[in-house]
Amino acid sequence: MTSLVAVSSHLPETVPVDGLKDSLGLDDQQVRRFTRLYGLDRICQAPDRSEADLLTAAAGKLEGLAGQEDRVRYVIRAKGLRTTAPYPDNPLQEVRESLGLRHARTFAVEDHGCATGLLALDVAGTLLESDGDPDALALVLAGDKTLTPFSQWVVDVSIMGEATAAVLVAPGGGRDRLMGYASRVHGRADGVIDLTGELAKEAIRIYQDALEEVVVAATEEAGISVADLDMVLPHNVNRVSWTVAAKNLGIPASKIFLDNIGATGHSFCADPFINYRSATERGLLAPGDHYLMTSAGLGQSFAAAVLRH
Repeated sequence: MTSLVAVSSHLPETVPVDGLKDSLGLDDQQVRRFTRLYGLDRICQAPDRSEADLLTAAAGKLEGLAGQEDRVRYVIRAKGLRTTAPYPDNPLQEVRESLGLRHARTFAVEDHGCATGLLALDVAGTLLESDGDPDALALVLAGDKTLTPFSQWVVDVSIMGEATAAVLVAPGGGRDRLMGYASRVHGRADGVIDLTGELAKEAIRIYQDALEEVVVAATEEAGISVADLDMVLPHNVNRVSWTVAAKNLGIPASKIFLDNIGATGHSFCADPFINYRSATERGLLAPGDHYLMTSAGLGQSFAAAVLRH
C-alpha cells in the first residue's frame, strides 16, 4: 500500500498582501477582502529564484533521500499550471540532475490544476505497485513559479504563493499510508479554465457539492466516514470556502488546518503537503490518526486523499 516516506517543504520569504497591490492591480476593497475576509496576510515570493531552485530546495530537505538516490525510480512533477518555465528551460531535469537521481524516469502530470499534487501521489503509488520492487521509491515535486500575470492570483478568490513541497513515496510502509483517493473533473470540452463571467458563476455553483463528492468518495474507499477524520489538510485558497465546507461536511472547524492561509498564500498543488509538514512539526497528528488531504483546481478539478498516520 502506498505510503509517504518523508514530506518536506520550502517556504520563501513573504510579502504582505498590500505590498502586491500595484503589481496585481488591486484596489483597496480587494485588499480588504483578501485580508479581512479571506484570511490572507503574507504571500511567499521568490523573485530571484528559479522554479528549479525552489523545487530543489524542498527536495533537499527530505529525510531519507540522501544516500538512497539509486532507489528513486520516478520523479513526478505535479504542475498546477500547464506552463511554469520559459522555453527551453526544463526545471524537472535540472532538479533530477542536481539531486543525483540517475536511475529515475521523469515526467509531469497536469491539467488537474491545484488538485494535481494528489493526482501525482496516486500515480506514484500505482507505478511503484506495478513495478513490484518493495525497495523502489518515487519523488513527487509540487509548487509553481508565478511566471505570468495569469498565474499570480485568481481574481477575488486567492493570491498565489511560490512555496514548494517534495514527497518521497514508497509502495509500502507502516505509517502515512494512502487509504483512499478520489478525483473528479467537471471541466468544459473546450478546455477553457478562466474564472470569468458565466464560468465563474458555474464554478461557484458547483464548488461545494463537487468538493463534498470527492471527500465522501475518498473516505468510503478508506473504509471510514467523514466523521472519523481526525484532521483535514486543505489547499490554502481562503478561509471563507473552508468555513462553508466544514459546515456542509459536518467537520468541526477545529479539525481543518488553516494556519498557512495567512502565512504562505495559495501555493498551487503544494498546499496539502506544506500543511502536512506544519501539522506534524506541531505534533497535531498522532499515530493511527486518519487525515484528509484535499484540493480543487481551475478547470473544476477536485481531489481528496485519506491517509493514516
